[in-house]
Amino acid sequence: MELVLYWIARVLIAILQSLPLSWVVRLGRIGGIIAYWLDKRHRRVAVANLTKCFGNELSPQQIRAIARENFGRIGENYAAAVRTSAMTRREIEDVLEVAGLDPFLKSYANASGNWIVAIGHFGNFELYARAVYWVPGRQFATTYRALRQPSLNRLMQSLRERSGCLFFERRTELNALREALRKQDLVLGFLSDQHAGDRGLPVPFFGETCSTTAAPAIFALRYNCPLLVAVCYRTSPGKWRIEVGPEIPTHADGQPRPLIEITQDINRAFETAVRRDPANWFWVHERWKPGKYRKNLQSGSTSDPPSLRP
Repeated sequence: MELVLYWIARVLIAILQSLPLSWVVRLGRIGGIIAYWLDKRHRRVAVANLTKCFGNELSPQQIRAIARENFGRIGENYAAAVRTSAMTRREIEDVLEVAGLDPFLKSYANASGNWIVAIGHFGNFELYARAVYWVPGRQFATTYRALRQPSLNRLMQSLRERSGCLFFERRTELNALREALRKQDLVLGFLSDQHAGDRGLPVPFFGETCSTTAAPAIFALRYNCPLLVAVCYRTSPGKWRIEVGPEIPTHADGQPRPLIEITQDINRAFETAVRRDPANWFWVHERWKPGKYRKNLQSGSTSDPPSLRP
């Protein structure tokens, strides 16, 4: 079965990469809308999540409309991610803009060391790696969770690694990530907007407590790095803008801030981004699952987490 899925994926990738981006985006959107009507389970998750966050502000009809648009956007994003992975730097610069970097680049122009960026499943989130074109002299890196099917995982990683970004499997390659942080000036992105299980911190998001990864805060404190938030917005079909900022303070009065406070700031920045364009986020994920949470992290430990799974 894995071999069948692998060849289906290869054929689909070859087809999508042979088409103009505008066609790919339209096809992806159609696929997403079809999924909205056929995928009852994820439709229910999206509507329930939207109701939790906007039930006091929007009507049920408006919430369903956002959910339907969200499915269309997700289809766009996944299809476009396949196509943009094969695009040159010049082609990427025609469809992607990066805003908010200038003040940060000026502040740290002559400073060595790593930067930590909290990112989320907004827009075409695979494009975060391409923001390297706007940050000369830095190596981009991120963590990921490998697929259960090795051949499919290798195929997906072959697409992602064309960007030049370094990818570290969050469960098995933590030592390699630590070594890279010691040797290079990395811009290290952590996807930080999904359920973190029992390893997360209990942090509110839209007023509801949810398990949230502390990895951005831990790494920023442990390696004395500036910590930023970045969000990818869809500006029109096949066009995106990554907005960088704000910088999240990691110290107050010369002392490290508690991990939970730093993580709350990240969640607040994500909530602002969701409110700005509700259909731009990944509503089909069960964000508010219950968790036992990690008491040692709540007390402010900055030791590396045993796992970076979201």
